[in-house]
Amino acid sequence: MSGNKTPVVVVGAGIIGVVIAHELQRRGQTVVLVDRATPGMGASYGNMASIAVTEFMPASRPGIWAQMPKWLLHPEGPVRIRPGYLPKLVPWFLRFLAASRPSKLRELEAAGAVLCGRVYEDLDALLKGTGLTQMLTADGCLSLYTDEAEFRADREHIAILERFGFRHEILGGNAIRDLEPALTTRIGKAVLFPDNRSITDPYKLVVALAEKFRALGGRIVEGDVVGFEQGEAGVSALRLADGRTLAADKVVLAAGAFTARLSALLREHIPLETERGYHTQIMDPGISMRHSIIWPARAFMVTPTACGIRVGGTVEMAGLDAPPDYRRAKILVKRAREALPDLVPRSATEWMGHRPALPDTVPVMGPSARRRNVWYATGHGHLGLTYAATTGRLMADLITGVEPPVDMKPYRVDRF
Repeated sequence: MSGNKTPVVVVGAGIIGVVIAHELQRRGQTVVLVDRATPGMGASYGNMASIAVTEFMPASRPGIWAQMPKWLLHPEGPVRIRPGYLPKLVPWFLRFLAASRPSKLRELEAAGAVLCGRVYEDLDALLKGTGLTQMLTADGCLSLYTDEAEFRADREHIAILERFGFRHEILGGNAIRDLEPALTTRIGKAVLFPDNRSITDPYKLVVALAEKFRALGGRIVEGDVVGFEQGEAGVSALRLADGRTLAADKVVLAAGAFTARLSALLREHIPLETERGYHTQIMDPGISMRHSIIWPARAFMVTPTACGIRVGGTVEMAGLDAPPDYRRAKILVKRAREALPDLVPRSATEWMGHRPALPDTVPVMGPSARRRNVWYATGHGHLGLTYAATTGRLMADLITGVEPPVDMKPYRVDRF
């Protein structure tokens, strides 16, 4: 392989880190990929498999604030904060509140729309270049509403999509069940998002990309990064928990929700939290589906995958170290059965993972403000899979000195 003798070290082997490593390798860089676990075993293992190009809007918008008290007070609500963790969340929530100013919301919406607007240009190139086009499905996503009141409650979302020109189609009654016969007749209205397609198995996608990276000479190291060695030129090596060191010419920190712990070692604060998400993978559901579905009023999602269907959603704020509470997964299955009355949760497994959440919902992508040879790619929230190919392209441009095709200022690490 051509490129530097001292490699670019990418920390984090989820979908974001693996795609960055692949893209840098494709451009002739020597790359080492390091993670505490094998590729794809973090949030990429259990995400909802959706290329969700219509879901870029900030979480701090007024419609969410209006529902937040009800959600927090309901024992089965879509948002839960463990009481003992609440004091640690105060600084993050203050920034979350600051992101809800009308002028700021417009900036954040535009920053997300720019990324989502080029998702398929970058994703198609990635999948074609790696021979993995079969992993992208053709069908979109249905957003469900029982009646006009539920639809009006989500109208803010639809209005934002209309402003930025994202495709959607409003459907009623029989037209909905023509697309998905398993849906309950209680659903009176739906919106089809044809461009919200799915990946058949997100974990297998990460593994396949990692294998191609390794086959072309990339090195994958399993180890927990616990420190950095620094000199006049910046970070010169990474220290692993077992005593090993990895020499580095450049460093990319793309470790999802764990990135803030690494940035803190470099004295660079990132207000990154984990939105803990749950899913239930049902291998024998007793129904078939073509489209993924979202029911905004019930706050869950169901996606058909290569291994059955996946039911997920919910937000739990409890930090990186608290044990899972799988009651959250069971609540989601109960809600899913309201939409899919013939769903049977046979041969099912439950999972919890850490979404990397920034208070303004826009990812960090760009150089460190403190270390000249360090870059960050984190905070993709619910859109890690959606943004992955675009993140890989933009980060590789920055790292190799190519002018990116979009303005990168909205994604800088020191914007908070």
